[in-house]
Amino acid sequence: STGGYDAVSLQPNSGAQGEYAGLIAIRKYHESRGEGHRNVCLIPSSAHGTNPASAQMASMKIVVVDCDKNGNVDMADLKAKAEEVSENLSCIMITYPSTHGVYEETIREICDIVHQHGGQVYMDGANMNAQAGVTSPGSIGSDVSHLNLHKTFCIPHGGGGPGVGPIGVKSHLAPFMPNHSVINVAGTNIGNGAVSAAPYGSAAILPISWAYIAMMGSEGLKQATEMAIVNANYLSEKLSEHYPILYRGRNNRVAHECIVDLRPIKEQTGVTEMDVAKRLQDYGFHSPTMSFPVAGTLMIEPTESESKVEIDRFIEAMVSIKSEIDRIASGEWSIENNPLVFAPHTQADVLGNEWDRAYDRFYAAFPVPSVAKDKFWPTVT
Repeated sequence: STGGYDAVSLQPNSGAQGEYAGLIAIRKYHESRGEGHRNVCLIPSSAHGTNPASAQMASMKIVVVDCDKNGNVDMADLKAKAEEVSENLSCIMITYPSTHGVYEETIREICDIVHQHGGQVYMDGANMNAQAGVTSPGSIGSDVSHLNLHKTFCIPHGGGGPGVGPIGVKSHLAPFMPNHSVINVAGTNIGNGAVSAAPYGSAAILPISWAYIAMMGSEGLKQATEMAIVNANYLSEKLSEHYPILYRGRNNRVAHECIVDLRPIKEQTGVTEMDVAKRLQDYGFHSPTMSFPVAGTLMIEPTESESKVEIDRFIEAMVSIKSEIDRIASGEWSIENNPLVFAPHTQADVLGNEWDRAYDRFYAAFPVPSVAKDKFWPTVT
């Protein structure tokens, strides 16, 4: 299977619900072995943001594992903390590739260390689009994962749902997946509770993912993963000529996303990550993830679905914004009066009778020629 697991529950309606269901399965597994006292969850600082929230909801105690300067899990810290909490270790929640946008080269060793201390491995499937067809959580050593069908397997993303966040598990966890009080879910224990109202979650959405997988086939899924990685590295290379890229792995490569570090710019000029995010709207882009997982940065994930033309358009916008920042740094524009601090520019802004800004009103709305071809007007400034 794509996930490398033995059984699947379709009940969770989101990735976060999948995390909760997976952690409950781990807890029930420990209880079945007379080890219900195991309640400590190790979470690397590079993990997906929902991980600590889910662990807290599952009544676990969270111990954060440090990362090194390259964004990888600090193995010495992991070993020390796993040893320290060994008697009570329930699991580790780890995101692979990490939210830092790097492949943990020690991922198998991480899994082995946790297993040696009696814990289970929950691998967050948020970044499965950098694994599908190339590797799988189960083959790496994970015991349970959720799969974000909205990102890797083609269902709509955002807008409040409906969503699906199924979990895959190894055989020893299968009996502890969610059941249902009205319709018994085969293969799960009768006493197991539900995590959503329907036994198979948002089942009407599943044909979309089934059709996508059937049409793509194993080679197509592999190609999509390869394109996600290629796109991210192309973007990273182009932007690195103008901005520092925070984390990279071997051969200076990233995984499926890269983090642009805007903190030096903020320190030198006063231009903030918020200013850059707002200015991107004038170029026709919603901002990438801002200040997560590192404050003062932009985390950019082009995925496999963006064309080179669109990626180049985004690169052009970021390079142009950097040139605007340079004009602030040189003193041509003040930090109080420039296109970034007044961004985004609405129609009311540029068509009004008054214009007392240090830059041209046409430039405010059309900073590069490509924007004029298909202008998206922000509605709020």
